[in-house]
Amino acid sequence: MSQLVLETERLILDELKAGRDDLFIFQLLNEPGFLQNIGDREIYDLEAAAGYIENRQGQSYRDNGFGLWRVTSRETGESLGLCGLVRREGLDFPDVGYAFLESAWSRGYAQEAAAATIAHAHDKLGMKTLAAITKPENKASMRVLEKVGFTFQGMIDLPGLDAPSTYFLIEL
Repeated sequence: MSQLVLETERLILDELKAGRDDLFIFQLLNEPGFLQNIGDREIYDLEAAAGYIENRQGQSYRDNGFGLWRVTSRETGESLGLCGLVRREGLDFPDVGYAFLESAWSRGYAQEAAAATIAHAHDKLGMKTLAAITKPENKASMRVLEKVGFTFQGMIDLPGLDAPSTYFLIEL
């Protein structure tokens, strides 16, 4: 079993596990909404999904003590999305990131998971400031960030991204 990170009223956030989560990651990272709002991670088969889990998220867990966590329903055990903290080149603070299967959109899961991630970052990891970025056209994600307490700072150009991103901060 993966290391439990945290629980909310409706959700469980835990570390991704290669083998168990390969199909979920393959599905999520290839959904039209993910490709449009986040980008193509070149996960075209289950082997690549397992590599993403082990080499990207697993490495982040080992190096930073955090990463993107699997978000599951407490009621059904269904994998709904990802939420967590990311070290991103060009940002001074860890970045709160999230992505959910389109079938889980508009149910408050992103807000609930992001709020829990922020509380965990402060209470357990001792962080004082967090960042978040979105594509300017991703209005739904910007609303989530504002609802959990982030404030818009402006636009930012980051390495590896082909266009400026909206930039948000929250002081904890």
